[in-house]
Amino acid sequence: MGWYSARILPRLLDIGCGQRTTADLRSRICAGLSGDVLEIGFGSGHNIAHYPAAVRRVTAVEPSDVAWHLANHRLAETVIHVERGALDAQTLPFADGTFDTCLSTWTLCSIPDVMAALRDVRRVVKPGGTFHFLEHGLAPDESVRRWQGRLEPLQQRLFGGCHLTREMGDLVATAGFEMIELDTFYMHGSPRFEGATYLGVARA
Repeated sequence: MGWYSARILPRLLDIGCGQRTTADLRSRICAGLSGDVLEIGFGSGHNIAHYPAAVRRVTAVEPSDVAWHLANHRLAETVIHVERGALDAQTLPFADGTFDTCLSTWTLCSIPDVMAALRDVRRVVKPGGTFHFLEHGLAPDESVRRWQGRLEPLQQRLFGGCHLTREMGDLVATAGFEMIELDTFYMHGSPRFEGATYLGVARA
């Protein structure tokens, strides 16, 4: 990991992911979380304010020390116990069926082996538990998809390996989850190549 990725990018993401336009979406995807929650791609903790009262504990998966440090003031404002439990979602160091629910927001786009991560998430979520995901990915319109293909190499260089062309619903289903609900739309205020959004809940 270079200096830009380690020191600068987490700060840029802290600003970008904290926009007001994301708050309602975070509230939507966090609704229904309960019990012991695994959050992959915790970042700088922008979801903390949206955890429902039914959440007992959150185990965060976050590789960036800078992002974790940036989360300190948000962690200080919650009564929910949050701990940093792992660095890599591709190899989760937890026993099968450890968590009641799992949360991922704008994370699956940048995991190198996203299928390994999703399969491990399914392993550590209890049977019948849920996976809540809010991600950007492959657009529904062919004209936008063409632009995504052209821009993806630049996107990956600038934003830590972030992909624009992953079909998130299909990936989650292929990992063995049963889709309960899935909403796809363009996020207001974002260019379409970046704002094609998947908001879904799936059952393990």
